[in-house]
Amino acid sequence: MFKKALALVAGLLVTLAAYAAGAQLRADHPSTYVVKKGDTLWSISARFLKKPWLWPEIWDVNQQVYNPHLIYPGDVLQLGVDNRLRVTQRVEQANPIPTVPLDRIAPFLHDLRVMSSDELAQTPYVVGVEEDQPRAVEGQMLYVRGLNAAPGQRFALARPSHVYRVSKGQRPYPYEVGHLLDSNVEVSHGPWDENSRNDNMWGNGQEVGTEVEVIGAVSVLKGGDPATVLLTNAKMEIRKGDRLLPVDDAPYDPTFWPHAARSIPPYGRVIAFTNGMDSDSNEGPMSVVALSAGSADGVNNGTTFSIFQPGDEISDDVAGDSRKRSFGPHVQLPAEFIGHVMVFRTFEHVSYGLVMDGIKPVQMGDELQIPE
Repeated sequence: MFKKALALVAGLLVTLAAYAAGAQLRADHPSTYVVKKGDTLWSISARFLKKPWLWPEIWDVNQQVYNPHLIYPGDVLQLGVDNRLRVTQRVEQANPIPTVPLDRIAPFLHDLRVMSSDELAQTPYVVGVEEDQPRAVEGQMLYVRGLNAAPGQRFALARPSHVYRVSKGQRPYPYEVGHLLDSNVEVSHGPWDENSRNDNMWGNGQEVGTEVEVIGAVSVLKGGDPATVLLTNAKMEIRKGDRLLPVDDAPYDPTFWPHAARSIPPYGRVIAFTNGMDSDSNEGPMSVVALSAGSADGVNNGTTFSIFQPGDEISDDVAGDSRKRSFGPHVQLPAEFIGHVMVFRTFEHVSYGLVMDGIKPVQMGDELQIPE
């Protein structure tokens, strides 16, 4: 009996050691923490873990509550002897703490969507404005083609802004699942227009998504072709060609938690900076970037990637023959670690992520890898 008990204790210690090694608790982690207003799930994770995306490894998900990942200001968190973190005193309020700072990502939760150009081409569109005006403001009537709706129905008014592309030579997206990343992958984005599906407009590559910005709302007055709608809300002047989309009353679910990516998306890259879409700029922590990976690639909200900058291809001049003035063989330098990005909104082949930390600025084309 004693030997069995000893073996059980030894097994338990090994298990605890495995948890501690996997989660890598910080040396200065608190044993108890009171959640404060302004905290995020990531910031609390970082208090306990060297790697905040390993939150699920230490969080006690077996609590008898509706959603154990909902944490509220005033809650008392305690790290037990089993290296599991649990709520020992719950102070449930109207709004739990978010996973990431909502003020940083607010415009991307309600105003932006990503869809394919083919899907976009099937949506109803504004063909004219009341009294044949070139632009419309709130309170004016719009005339819409392709709309099958009853009076009183509401729709979001949207304008396509950018098209994202990924290319590897002439091979179409998606590529083979599990193919290793390499520096030959090219990413690009450009302004959308009616000819954006033609790759020859501004570069090669297969479209992975078209970004669409919600700029207003309408209410249907009368059906027909064209139908008559009333512009009830607008962030900017509305023009011919703007599109109607279903109203998304609940576009964002904040109840997710950070977790490591399970696999490398096929040719996953940083494809755009959302701050003006300037491909020559770079971004640091708390910046939003667009990624060429989405739900079809196994990505969901909370997925955390490491960002690596592809290494340059250089000539090995040492191996060359200076007497014959011949260049040495080409050498591919290894990718360099840049930082971490966590996805907060996911579409089929594109997602938006928040750069959580970094030692160098993120650049367009940087690779996504599984965090170690």
